[in-house]
Amino acid sequence: MIGTFSTSVRTLSPLLSPLLRHYYRPPTTSLSNHKVFFSSPSKALRQFIQADRAFLQRIRSSGVSTINQSSLRYVSGTSSKMPPPIFPIPDERANTVAKTSSDASASVHHQMSPQSPANTSPVVDGDKFDYDFVVIGGGSGGLAASKEASRLGAKVAVFDYVQPTPIGTKWGLGGTCVNVGCIPKKMMHQASLLGEAIEDAKSYGWELAGGGDKKHNWGAMVQSIQDFIHSLNWKYKVALRDVNVSYINSYAKLIDKNHIHAVNAKGKEVTVSAAKILIATGGRPKYPEIPGAKEYGITSDDIFSLQYPPGKTLCVGASYVSLECAGFLAGLGFDTTVMVRSILLRGFDQDMAERIGRAMEESHHVKFIRGAVPSKIEEIEPRQDGKAGRLRVTSTQNGKEIVEEYNTVLFAVGRDACTSTIGLEKAGVKVNPDSGKINAEYEQTNVPNIYAIGDVLDGRPELTPVAIQAGNKLARRLFAGSKVVYDYEMVPTTVFTPVEYGCIGLAEEVALKKYGKDNIEVYHGRYRPVTTRPIAGYGEEHCYAKLICNKLDDERVVGLHVLGPNAGEITQGFALGMRLGAKKRDFDDLTGIHPTDAENFVSLLITRSSGVDLSLPQCCG
Repeated sequence: MIGTFSTSVRTLSPLLSPLLRHYYRPPTTSLSNHKVFFSSPSKALRQFIQADRAFLQRIRSSGVSTINQSSLRYVSGTSSKMPPPIFPIPDERANTVAKTSSDASASVHHQMSPQSPANTSPVVDGDKFDYDFVVIGGGSGGLAASKEASRLGAKVAVFDYVQPTPIGTKWGLGGTCVNVGCIPKKMMHQASLLGEAIEDAKSYGWELAGGGDKKHNWGAMVQSIQDFIHSLNWKYKVALRDVNVSYINSYAKLIDKNHIHAVNAKGKEVTVSAAKILIATGGRPKYPEIPGAKEYGITSDDIFSLQYPPGKTLCVGASYVSLECAGFLAGLGFDTTVMVRSILLRGFDQDMAERIGRAMEESHHVKFIRGAVPSKIEEIEPRQDGKAGRLRVTSTQNGKEIVEEYNTVLFAVGRDACTSTIGLEKAGVKVNPDSGKINAEYEQTNVPNIYAIGDVLDGRPELTPVAIQAGNKLARRLFAGSKVVYDYEMVPTTVFTPVEYGCIGLAEEVALKKYGKDNIEVYHGRYRPVTTRPIAGYGEEHCYAKLICNKLDDERVVGLHVLGPNAGEITQGFALGMRLGAKKRDFDDLTGIHPTDAENFVSLLITRSSGVDLSLPQCCG
């Protein structure tokens, strides 16, 4: 029988009203003055309306993705409109709506973790708090979690505020990655590679117009990058608005475990309450405790929007940030030096780290000062608009004092978690006293309703995709009854030095320590890249591929490392096989795509234990 069910939103079940508030908000009028009509409702739809809120949220997480929109009509005055559905439910699956909550949870298509947390609940008390979920921090992880929670029916707010750097640099919504991290870094890396490509082009017959030398325009590059970043800032704001997440551009602090106090740039204060709170404040670069560091130095927070060419630059530190910045600055034509206290790329495979250092020094003209630390920085000539200043840097190297002049000093000596000034102690959240990072299990802190993701977590990778995935999965556990947790093992990553380094799994020294020297076999080899610069004769001495295999587990590959062009793309492709437990024979049985650099992994026959020459077969041989 065809019937019509209608009711005003004011009299709808309070269990359904919050969902309508999020998904049906007219731009200029109150929702309470409108009506929602359900035409030809099925029994399943009636049961859907009567279901409890937690069950509805579990249905949303179960993989249901579309709805027959002819079953819904939105009426405003005398005109009919067709907004997006509250919950997308396909006709062919309408009879699944009335399933039990356990059936709905079981239909989640992700594989359940054997260690899934049991202490998270999708139930929230919307009447007691201003928000179901408040996120402190508008970076990639916080934005992902907030949007997913709102899609699942929660009332959500995001607090985000950027404290300016010592030289006054600040940026918009989106966090480190989009503003002062991954995105501008990769774009400057690409600018550097394009400069190399101009040289390579000569080998292929290309001639520069007029026969002149190449010349780089720093200001034009920075302007293009910042224009792109600003467009992303705007898109993030729009994305929050589209899913009805409240964006509050204020510096937020916890008052207690359920209340947040925030102040904006104009001094306006606001206090809100939340059932659940997520800390996603990320980290900021450290400055060494030496005279002149903050007064005259910069960090990666400043370099990507620097309004003048940096000139002769000293990069202090041997982190991936330092090496990446040194790499693209050298590629753009600047005299660049890296000051290293001890080892390169602490925490990464040290064989690969030293290969990166040699490649940067021998092929990209980056100078290294080993075993040295700066002791003070003095200004000789101040920086001005459009021009870098002159700085005198005094350092200690192996007990001896050295003095050198630079135009720019960039510190990349690590990052501090942004946790010390956000009131964690008032809420009772425990942190590691050495690092300031938050102790959490399955992203849940010692305070049950307070969670953390991203760079503030103790002992977790500081990577944007990690924070995004962890945030999405957390939101689904909190507001959709999911039991899926993020797996922090086998996380792929890439260091965008001039010769890129990609890796997934264990470093060689870690594998040897974990499994024992007799139980590890390393297959490796040098190769000449065929996708870039083959005629120029570049790369064979530096491009390198390595598989680390556990002989106790049928030569399962526990580490993959590659140094060469497009290493990030190569690593991403092999990461799936690694996570699925690929063995060495799986690589051997894989047919390579020719000619590519990635195909070198399907022909690794040389073992480290054999001691034979590392050169791999060339071209089609």
